[in-house]
Amino acid sequence: MSFFKKLRDRMFRSSDRIGEGLDALVAEEPPAAAGAAPEEAKPAGQGAPDPKPGLLGRLFSRGEEPARVVDDAMLESLEDLLIQADMGVETATRVTANIAEGRFGRRISSTELRRALADEVSRILTPVARPLPLYPQKPQVVLVVGVNGSGKTTTIGKLASQFRAAGKTVVIAAGDTFRAAAVEQLQVWGQRAGVPVLTAPEGSDPASLAFDALTRAQADGADLLLIDTAGRLQNRADLMEELAKIVRVLRKVDPAAPHNTLLVLDATTGQNALAQVEIFRKIADVSGLVMTKLDGTAKGGVLVALADRFGLPIHAIGVGEQIDDLAPFDPEDFARALVGLDA
Repeated sequence: MSFFKKLRDRMFRSSDRIGEGLDALVAEEPPAAAGAAPEEAKPAGQGAPDPKPGLLGRLFSRGEEPARVVDDAMLESLEDLLIQADMGVETATRVTANIAEGRFGRRISSTELRRALADEVSRILTPVARPLPLYPQKPQVVLVVGVNGSGKTTTIGKLASQFRAAGKTVVIAAGDTFRAAAVEQLQVWGQRAGVPVLTAPEGSDPASLAFDALTRAQADGADLLLIDTAGRLQNRADLMEELAKIVRVLRKVDPAAPHNTLLVLDATTGQNALAQVEIFRKIADVSGLVMTKLDGTAKGGVLVALADRFGLPIHAIGVGEQIDDLAPFDPEDFARALVGLDA
């Protein structure tokens, strides 16, 4: 199964909400002209039969999609729909204005509206769609941050497996030393991928583990070192200091480390993802994003808002728990899946 088909099938919550909303918006009849008397309903079987359309009318009506004039009322409804899909007010307003340009006063079908929306979404996302950069530096240190429950641990496991399958040597450091479940999960992924997972006793210093892991990765000639971190936002000052200490210690071994800092976001949090980016940009030098759990939410539009506001690279998206359910971010595929287009 292609990743686009999987994306389209599994993003049904987002695509159904937007697609059905667009269909309803186009099919919606504008209010009747002021002063027009409403037609009185007649019981079935009474009154004159409905007139049959002529030959031309029957020919033109076959297979013809409903269409609606692009006017202020329609555009306001479209903007509301995009806001409800978690695109955010600013992004929804801009997208709606761009769709209106050159179409105002013209009739548009649901399919045409979907394609226009997909084009606008793709235009916003294309500049930020970039694979995780790979450098000749060995080992390349990738620090992975995000709130607990965002999918950090699973994302690290999937990345490790994928890079290992691509012929790269990988080391994982289970730096969230306060959550035994996170360590155990990484160990399962490590065994599955044939990748060593370095751990430390529960509650021990994550910076010390990061130092040992980088030293080990250098000695082994590893290509990549993936470091998990804690995501406790209850006390941001403590987390900020913890991450800052990890960076300081890594730079004692390699002054350029970490080479990437990935922020993993849970799509089901919707607009809260924007606040998380704000926080982690202050706490850590975030270089790129990974969005997970797009298969479990109707809030996929938040990815468009993130790209529009922050412009951070989006490296990958996840739509499930399997190894191949994390893939490089393709803006055109995502845009088509988001609005419910099959191709």
